[in-house]
Amino acid sequence: MRIIIIGNGISGITAARWLRKLSDHEIVVISAESDYFFSRTALMYIYMGHMRLQETQPYENWFWEKNQIELMRAWVSGIDFERKKISLKKIENTTNDIPIPSKMEYDRLIIATGSSSNKFGWPGQDLKGVSGLYSLQDLQTMEHYSKDLKRAVIVGGGLIGIEMAEMFHSRNIPVTFLVREKSYWNNVLPKEESEMVNRCIQANDIDLRLDTELKEIVDDGNGKACAVITNKGERINCGFIGLTAGVHPNINFVRENGLDIGRGIKVNEFLETNQPFVYAIGDCAEQINPLPGRRGVEAIWYTGRMMGETVAYNICGKKVKYDPGIWFNSAKFFDIEYQVYGNVMAKAPENHSSIYWEHADGDKSIRVIYDKNDNSILGFNLMGLRYRHEVCEKWLKDKTHIEEVLQNLGQANFDPELYDQYESEIIKIYNQKTGRKIQLKKKRGLNTVLAFLGKK
Repeated sequence: MRIIIIGNGISGITAARWLRKLSDHEIVVISAESDYFFSRTALMYIYMGHMRLQETQPYENWFWEKNQIELMRAWVSGIDFERKKISLKKIENTTNDIPIPSKMEYDRLIIATGSSSNKFGWPGQDLKGVSGLYSLQDLQTMEHYSKDLKRAVIVGGGLIGIEMAEMFHSRNIPVTFLVREKSYWNNVLPKEESEMVNRCIQANDIDLRLDTELKEIVDDGNGKACAVITNKGERINCGFIGLTAGVHPNINFVRENGLDIGRGIKVNEFLETNQPFVYAIGDCAEQINPLPGRRGVEAIWYTGRMMGETVAYNICGKKVKYDPGIWFNSAKFFDIEYQVYGNVMAKAPENHSSIYWEHADGDKSIRVIYDKNDNSILGFNLMGLRYRHEVCEKWLKDKTHIEEVLQNLGQANFDPELYDQYESEIIKIYNQKTGRKIQLKKKRGLNTVLAFLGKK
């Protein structure tokens, strides 16, 4: 059986690896982006000089031949679902001279084409010197225009935007950051955490413009961007514009050929599309019936990896439903690490009660969310501190009582041993809020944590 995988990101490559573990089927991975799989989350570190491209590739080049996974660098220009064929187009200006067939047949097809940066019809959005930050080609564009760059303007206040700001900042390139919201990422972060990130951005000499939108990108007369005009009528001269106002599923090449498509390619709990023998995984897939607390499209690294493993089991005849588990995400805002577990919302519903502690320095915080009705734990939001994934996940799955969580909060702390601990401060706030007198149980060696998790 021949299995063709379109896309060599974390989803497609995880699928290929698990297919090989579970079977001896023929596996072909097709990508137009790069010869080899690399860690997309490490793109910023290539630009900042911390890593080279080859150091972001988790597998040696010989890995693919050894494991009989064929890699093909080509464009997929069309899919004929009735005849189970894909059409291919050679990529121009590539050093790869391997002949590319015009068509290939498949027995099973996995679409794992990831995301593309959003564009919202801004005048000038297709000029030279305008780019998102998703693909290897986007990074190459940034690198090209960074030489002698006097100012960059970044449009959009999400995680990719702040990564791009940090990248330019690492080369001492002045940055203006346009964020349409009244506070950075305040549609995701609660008010206090959002304001903390505002301060962090400004402390790193980024020109943060809140409540400001892009209206137009100005052409220098030669097809290159030279300035932006904001919705407030201000002109900001610049040599590069980063469009980082989110991403969308990269599925334009399959929109008109019979796939059931919403925001992404619609899939059931087994990651099957409406076309026989065709699956979709990763950023480009949309769950028809997402599990409670989850979204239909989740452009997150770890969910892509989980989908890749799940689809391999299903193709190999071992039926497994896709289950992403408890919501989790992590990021970094310059020097502030961010972790979220469970249900933490920017605008909390009526039944959510929040315990919030913030360090006097304004660069660390802990937020614990619980249900007012039954006192079960709902979520954790951490800034500048780290908690153990397994411990938080266990509490959330078990719907543990808030007071049991607080008394054992030291089990979750994952900071190094000699770092300051702040769990007692959280308990103090809870006691003041409720009139209770609970105390933190003493902590916290690795053996204690393993015993707590039932692993010792």
